[in-house]
Amino acid sequence: MEILVTERPGHASELAMAAVRAGAERVIAVGGDGAVHEVANGLIAARSSAALGVVPIGTGNDFAKLVGVYRHSLDRAVQRLVAAVPRRFDAGKVLDEYFVNTLGFGFGPAVVATRNASPALKGFLSYLVPVLRTFASFRPPWFDIRADAHQESGNMMMVEVCNGTTAGGSYRFAPAADPQDGLLDICIIRKVGLPKFLAALPRVMRGTHLGMKEVTLVRSRSLTIHSPEAPLLMHLDGELRTSGAREATVTVEPGCLNVLVAG
Repeated sequence: MEILVTERPGHASELAMAAVRAGAERVIAVGGDGAVHEVANGLIAARSSAALGVVPIGTGNDFAKLVGVYRHSLDRAVQRLVAAVPRRFDAGKVLDEYFVNTLGFGFGPAVVATRNASPALKGFLSYLVPVLRTFASFRPPWFDIRADAHQESGNMMMVEVCNGTTAGGSYRFAPAADPQDGLLDICIIRKVGLPKFLAALPRVMRGTHLGMKEVTLVRSRSLTIHSPEAPLLMHLDGELRTSGAREATVTVEPGCLNVLVAG
């Protein structure tokens, strides 16, 4: 076993690629969703069959919920990984970068930007407080979106493209998403006022928001999103990205990632 420590953004991807080229069959990401994101991108870029494992020590740990190691101590998470079995997971892709849990446009990445500027916040407050702060100045952008069986244009609070079930630690945007079904679950939330927004937060946490008229969930193999007013701001697994592009196509690559899943 070899332990490697990351030194800069993107370093985990480089270390993962180097590890599999040296013959590693399992690469364990010890960290949060950002660490998982980087390691997964390294493994996919290397087209490796090495299995990704997770020991979650981040704040949200959304991906850990999918692989059976969420809310376990470090020792217990490691024990569960020892007995875990490899399974093939899908990954989404946009602008030459992969995501394994969720990709967000609109309000989601705006919250990430606010959270990045508030490093003193910890735990659940590091997700809830930025949501409330961001809403005060957020203006829902106009998006034109096209999925396999759905087209829509208008001012939207957010478009969350889900491979996993949750984002932001507690928000169940796509409670029935399956990272092995070859499809993306796309949660569209249209413009809402502050009172309805605040009332809806508990429903999103419970995954009962899908009955709201402002919410649509579609499953698709791809999504094209166009932002006529400004370049797209997005997050991939909670990592903020600003490409300068006003249009992007999101696709899914079925079974491209080997993942250790604890029973």
